[in-house]
Amino acid sequence: MGPLEPTILAGAVAGGFVSGLTGFGTGLTALAVWLTVVEPRVAAPLVVICSIVAQLLTLPAIWHAISWPRVLPFILGGVVGVPLGTLILPHVSVQGFKLFFACFLIVYCGFMLLRRSAPTVSWGGSGANGLIGLGGGVLGGLTGLSGPLPTIWASLRGWGKDEKRAVFQAYNTTILLLAAGSQAVGGFMTAEVGRVVLIAFPATVAGSWIGRKVYNRLGDGRFNQIVLALLLFSGVSMVAAAAWPS
Repeated sequence: MGPLEPTILAGAVAGGFVSGLTGFGTGLTALAVWLTVVEPRVAAPLVVICSIVAQLLTLPAIWHAISWPRVLPFILGGVVGVPLGTLILPHVSVQGFKLFFACFLIVYCGFMLLRRSAPTVSWGGSGANGLIGLGGGVLGGLTGLSGPLPTIWASLRGWGKDEKRAVFQAYNTTILLLAAGSQAVGGFMTAEVGRVVLIAFPATVAGSWIGRKVYNRLGDGRFNQIVLALLLFSGVSMVAAAAWPS
């Protein structure tokens, strides 16, 4: 494994920046970096804690745009999914986790980069929103990755930048708090996790602040392309690392 402190700091800055920019994505960005120096049992709660920090820092700026009737089905589904994801966590192998996560990144980001050709989905209503929330909750309990599924669904719904971000922020903040509690009960919030959190915290705060400033300046299409290209590169890099281990 590489040097711990610089790697944790780099992942925290990147994760905080992406979360400040989009309202989600701490885990999508930072996890690929952190898994090079810590085990999944440490990386997963680290993602959850740093995600909560980034969410709480930027939530006040988007609070006015939150529509609770829209976001509530996502949250209710996520409440069910979080404990399921936490139960899966002890059974995930290091190599299998890395490959699964990398493939998910590639598929997700590739889809989103091509989303202009994707149709707008008008069916499903609150029931479909709840199922998407369930899937996001499972990923949140497992890795802190509660955002991607709601992100894809919100893009298919055709919502604007502020509408999407309002859903991301309300949903992610709620689900990540539940994930943190679930992981604490499961014994995953260890002293080792606390040590790396202390390293990552200031970098997460700084990255989140910068990301939020950039969000205010960029249009929807531009910042989505930048973030998704970065995440796609992360997924490809993880697959390459698995195929040609050092």
